[in-house]
Amino acid sequence: MSQNDLETRLDELETRLAFQDDVINTLSEQVARQEMDIRELWEAKRLLHKQLKDVSPSNIKSEQDETPPPHY
Repeated sequence: MSQNDLETRLDELETRLAFQDDVINTLSEQVARQEMDIRELWEAKRLLHKQLKDVSPSNIKSEQDETPPPHY
């Protein structure tokens, strides 16, 4: 290989590496944003679940509170 061919290949590799670094950074930022969104959604779900429990308590009695059926 000639010196010119090696320089061309090196330039192409450096260009690819720079592009890959940019893509990796972009993807990393996106994953970080999605992680924050997921955490916010889980917290909102938890709060909604708590509010729902507070507003409408369950109509199902525990086994200890249930009266036995008449055939017992």
